[in-house]
Amino acid sequence: MKTTKIIILFLLFLCLLLVPLACCHNRSARQIVYIENGKIKLGFDKNTGALLVFRDLVDSCEFLDTNVTPGSLWEVDFLHASKIETIDMTTPSGFHFSKPDPSTLVLTWDNFSGIENKDFQITATIMLDKNKPLSSWKVSLEGTEGMKVNRVVFPKISGIKNLGEEYLAVPSWMGQLIKDPRFWLSRIRSKEKKFEWAYPGTLSLQCLALYNPDKCGLYLSCNDTLAYRKSFSFTLDTLNNLIYQVNNFPSLDSTLNFYAPSYEAIIGSFKGDWITAAEQYREWGTKQRWCSESRFKDGLVPPWLTKTAFWVWNRGKSGNVLVPATDLKQRLNLPVSVLWHWWHNCSYDDGFPEYFPPREGKRSFIKAITSAQDKGIRAIVYMNSYQWGTSTKSWKNENASLYAVKDINGKIMSRVYNIYTGKSMAPMCIATQFWKDKYTSLCDSAVNTYQTNGVYMDQACLSMMCYDKNHGHSIGGGNYWVKNFGDLTRQIRSKVSQKNQPALAGEGCGEAWLPFLDAFLTLQVSRERYAGVSGWETIPFFQAVYHQYGITFGNYSSLIIPPYDELWPKEFAPKNPKQLLNEEFNKQFLMEQARSFVWGMQPTIANYQSFLASESKEEIEYIINLAKVRYQGLKYLLYGKFLRSPDIKFPEKELKISKLSIYAGRKEESVTTFQKSFPLIYAGTWKAEDNQVGIALASISDDPFQVNFSFNSNKYDLPASGKIYIIDTEGKRLMTTYSDEKIHVNFMLPPRGLCIVEIAPNK
Repeated sequence: MKTTKIIILFLLFLCLLLVPLACCHNRSARQIVYIENGKIKLGFDKNTGALLVFRDLVDSCEFLDTNVTPGSLWEVDFLHASKIETIDMTTPSGFHFSKPDPSTLVLTWDNFSGIENKDFQITATIMLDKNKPLSSWKVSLEGTEGMKVNRVVFPKISGIKNLGEEYLAVPSWMGQLIKDPRFWLSRIRSKEKKFEWAYPGTLSLQCLALYNPDKCGLYLSCNDTLAYRKSFSFTLDTLNNLIYQVNNFPSLDSTLNFYAPSYEAIIGSFKGDWITAAEQYREWGTKQRWCSESRFKDGLVPPWLTKTAFWVWNRGKSGNVLVPATDLKQRLNLPVSVLWHWWHNCSYDDGFPEYFPPREGKRSFIKAITSAQDKGIRAIVYMNSYQWGTSTKSWKNENASLYAVKDINGKIMSRVYNIYTGKSMAPMCIATQFWKDKYTSLCDSAVNTYQTNGVYMDQACLSMMCYDKNHGHSIGGGNYWVKNFGDLTRQIRSKVSQKNQPALAGEGCGEAWLPFLDAFLTLQVSRERYAGVSGWETIPFFQAVYHQYGITFGNYSSLIIPPYDELWPKEFAPKNPKQLLNEEFNKQFLMEQARSFVWGMQPTIANYQSFLASESKEEIEYIINLAKVRYQGLKYLLYGKFLRSPDIKFPEKELKISKLSIYAGRKEESVTTFQKSFPLIYAGTWKAEDNQVGIALASISDDPFQVNFSFNSNKYDLPASGKIYIIDTEGKRLMTTYSDEKIHVNFMLPPRGLCIVEIAPNK
């Protein structure tokens, strides 16, 4: 009996040993058709079209695990009356390919069982760039008449093996970076271990990067210039390999006989980091319409907006908003602008869009805002760009439900944001003229009647898919959301008076919105404050690509416990409003401000009060110094082009981090404390239009730091000789000169020091 068990165990062990060898042998034995361009080489199965080889020829890097069964390059979802049917490469019995030239491959699948239309076929065309390690992937579906195509997954790249010391960079609005993404994916509790991002929306541009900075990486993007709805995802499989896919969403129209996205997926290899990927994408992105029509680049944003030295983000009546802003302006002696929440008559996050009259009354509001304008204060007021409270009188009286976004089952996509009242809001379809007229009338009132300087359009840089066939747009997928947002902003600007130079700002950021918005609220600079400490860290991905094309501002940086709307239920209100946060979190406040400074954002303080000048003296002095230094370097920090900073090693320290909702008194939530090591000094490098380079430095350390670094002038396309200046709170002064292309910077940065090192060519 024992002998039998031993034999069985031995045979099982032998099978386990031979399976991977067999898989490897099977793959090597497959007939493979290759395309290559001297930079990368792709290999596909001649019998199925499966991707078998993805190799970087320059750095000798193979991206695919050769020991696994290759997956399908595509999936298609068909919508039926009661279910969704999915097909992939295993469904058809017919496959053939052609190779028009050494760098192009055309794959075609046909003869699909179970599909009534016998002409149905799927074609994929993969082309390699002539000069770069890039490939473009195009898909088309023919013979779709009579079928509702809900989603087309293409390309789907399976079996991406671990590159070692791996990073994943994603432009989730401002941008985020995670080290060891497979580990963090494995910690997801659901069965499917997936990261997914929608575009246009939380994904502010169409580029992701998975890389080992010392070896090689995958550059993943799309070249969609028309902002069609899609999503990008990474999924972890059971073998610890990654699956990358792009989900494309056609219009759900069974009368169409053909579908092919107007764009291509771009997949390539690169060596470097997220900045390398951003620079590569910038080369393409800045040539597109959204940059040539950028309001900021074309000088169309209001002058007061570009001159803003600091934003005050306060809530409530004018005495709690405009008065503190005036106080900060007097201390700065520089222009201050206001982002004003909770000015409206309705309860926040459930009573929209019943904003008027202001909660303090029409006469008081207008008097306060015109008085502030006389003192140089400009204010934009909050109005959500598409939410409507379903419990409001106007929801019923104006038949708003007819114009709300509908899901694939025809239901209104309502959601409860306000945890205190439990009342829901519903997204309105921005493609309907009803909503454009409604929102335009609100902006008309805010600017023309109540004399504000513009509107902050919450949730602006998002998009939704709507399935209401009565709204006049394509059903489900398409590019109608961003197009109609542009129509909305044009309509607003045609109706509002230009007397107060009104601005339209929006939440988040996105390349597709650059022609429509004057400023973008990028809150990821305060990610830890609302999301805590996790594997993700914030990076200025969007600024690295588009800084000189769009103004970014804002953060949650606050020294005070967040406020509570007076119109919410009294039982949840904090006992001590305007209470200071524990001073152990003050370094977090400084860190958020330092990031904003070096990353080229207009700085912001939330919940500012005049007593902070004495209660938090060092922190207020810091932001005053920051604003003064920044204002001397606007050609870099407002108008400059992002560059990679010189290699400088900065000290790090464990910091106390507070995570607290932006609203005080939230049920079952108080301050959550984290500890993590963060840099004590931050740097950002920018090139001005006059070819001068500015290196912004911001210290949050209590100790001085010897700044000492060198580089060759050709790194930044600078001439062989020039001058090096330092810009700080004392002004601008010559520090040294350089020659023979050798730039050396050496000086002492004081505790909590802020400066810009300026490198100017000899004239």
